[in-house]
Amino acid sequence: MLEIVCGAFDNVIVVINSNNAMELGWVENYDSIGAVILAPGTGETGMAALGEILSGAVNPSGRTVDTYVYDLTATPVYHNVGNFSYTNVEDLKAAFTEADEAYQGTIAFVNYVEGIYLGYKFYETAAEEGLIDYDEMVQYPFGYGLSYTSFSQEISAFSDDGDSLSVEVTVTNTGDVAGKTAVELYFTPPYTNGGIEKASVNLIALDKTDTLEPGASETVSFTIPKEDMAAYDSNCLKTANGGYMLEAGEYILSVRSDSHTILDEASFTVDADIDYSVDGRASDDAVAVNQFQDYSAGDVTYLSRADGFANYAEATAAPAEEAYQMDDETRAAVMEKSVAYYDPTLYDNPDDVMPTTGADNGLRLSQFTGLDYDDPMWDDLLDQLTVEEMGQLVNLGGFQTIAVESIGKVATLDSDGTSGLNDWVTGVYGTPFPVEVLISQTWNPELARRTGSAIGAEYADCSIYGWYGSAMNMHRTAFCGRNFEYYSEDGVLAGVIASAEVNGAAEHGVYAYIKHFALNDQETNRCSFLLTYSDEQAIREIYLKPFEMCVKQFDDQSLAVMSSFIWIGTIYSGANPYLLNNVLRDEWGYRGMVLTDWDGSYGYQLTDDCVRNGNDIMLGFNSYESNVLTDIDAPTLVLALRQASKNILYTVVNSGNYTMEDPDAAGLDTMTTVFLIVDIAIAVICVAAETIVLLRWRKKRTAAQN
Repeated sequence: MLEIVCGAFDNVIVVINSNNAMELGWVENYDSIGAVILAPGTGETGMAALGEILSGAVNPSGRTVDTYVYDLTATPVYHNVGNFSYTNVEDLKAAFTEADEAYQGTIAFVNYVEGIYLGYKFYETAAEEGLIDYDEMVQYPFGYGLSYTSFSQEISAFSDDGDSLSVEVTVTNTGDVAGKTAVELYFTPPYTNGGIEKASVNLIALDKTDTLEPGASETVSFTIPKEDMAAYDSNCLKTANGGYMLEAGEYILSVRSDSHTILDEASFTVDADIDYSVDGRASDDAVAVNQFQDYSAGDVTYLSRADGFANYAEATAAPAEEAYQMDDETRAAVMEKSVAYYDPTLYDNPDDVMPTTGADNGLRLSQFTGLDYDDPMWDDLLDQLTVEEMGQLVNLGGFQTIAVESIGKVATLDSDGTSGLNDWVTGVYGTPFPVEVLISQTWNPELARRTGSAIGAEYADCSIYGWYGSAMNMHRTAFCGRNFEYYSEDGVLAGVIASAEVNGAAEHGVYAYIKHFALNDQETNRCSFLLTYSDEQAIREIYLKPFEMCVKQFDDQSLAVMSSFIWIGTIYSGANPYLLNNVLRDEWGYRGMVLTDWDGSYGYQLTDDCVRNGNDIMLGFNSYESNVLTDIDAPTLVLALRQASKNILYTVVNSGNYTMEDPDAAGLDTMTTVFLIVDIAIAVICVAAETIVLLRWRKKRTAAQN
């Protein structure tokens, strides 16, 4: 096709309608190809813009959100992506199959061997260390994009205010056509050979100019906390129990046209190490120390910058044969939290006291909108709940939260999807918006916020205030089947754009379930006991970063989180107290509910296990025997149900279900109305079908008698 087109035309434009980064080296083989434009999932009307861009009516200003390399099989992650199933677990597989019909038939692992050196962070650092020839490996850098005009960018003001930096970047349109451009700020930290791992180039902030006429300028301002430049010391090289460390030395802040091309730079010096594991970061509610490393790192060699990436070949090789043999310690951990072997009584605390249930305090949930999460009135409300109500509230979370009679809670609706309203349960659909990778390619936080607001408006129009989005896992590889609904290979870019979308939706009372928390960066085996091994530095600096930014930059009270299917090391994410309680709630200050990903059980999604460890509600319809709560006489479980119920109620009462609607108005609530309509429709169809069958039977009987 390329030969025919390029042989017939002198000027060829290639449109890449792909959500995943592709090998595009072939573009350079055809002299007539003058331009390449990325056009991933454009939504319902996005392709209409393509003609305007190609005609010159609109000046493009997007940027890549991934590094485009010539050879995708030569990336550091290539040999550690996909299917790695344990080979000595046939007995476990048989037990899981017998216990749970949804079990998917394998137990697998995946090793995040690259550590923090994902995407451009590897290529820029490896080139600086002399490991690679950058131009031979990278075709289009991260953050790269062209325009019909040109721009200059310079740091016009820079000051060090102690705990933060103030930066102003003056952008001037130096070409002949009006246009806008992204402003990309990166930092280069000091690195000591063999010390805490650090990439040589790291995105720290971004924004987008307004449309500038030829010759016009705009100054874009940033305030950057220095704590955002701290590296996480998961190996305790300088900290007692892990933590963030801003090491002494010179830091360079650069404005770049992409991750590789410097336009201007400034520097500042940190005179002595700042150890945030002692006093904590200003943005945290609790000091961050190791929560994962002991069980997440596993027996894996991670890529290190030491001695110019001397361990590159060893670290990035495919798993050795012995890695497919599950060891006894891992086997015990997997068995303990599986459907076949789980015993809830092992986790009961004999010192726990049964809380009050079923009290008649006369409170209604509608009185609690805007009430502080820690207000003691919550205890009076929670005392009114029965154990049965709490169990149902937690277990029946598929596309809904149920009504609770004792506190006057109305039933509410949740829905997919990340690119617009897509409720296949009730058959309600909205505008298909562009996929998240395209939104991220705009490098435009304000446009992302407007997109989130538009999505939120359609949800609110349908009285659906729970949105199963945004999705913000990483483009760890070009081969992930779900990169379309994830933003980027970079956590900061993903965090900026996702935060804007989530806040936009909240303008309409819609609470986003930011997902999939966390490390759900491949589809292969993700529902099959996928033991995902990563060092804690990478977990925090790369994979948790967009979630952290969303939680800390959220403007409203109503936000939700969807946990992921995968296991972090030997602990399932949806029942990981270190992730859901210690990091999400204690460190980041999150208040709200956590929902599982689709509750298929799959051999390990246990309501009892989840609710005891910080996951509040199950995305399912209680159709699996494994999720029946059997330990309901135990104070430990009832206390866990009570806490989960509070988190659900807090999220719902601060959403549009209560701020945009009148929950105490007479008449049927939204959920009842929608499902009543569905039930009536099904009943009508069934009656009609039965009538047809009876009429045909009568006709045949009459004919037989005649």
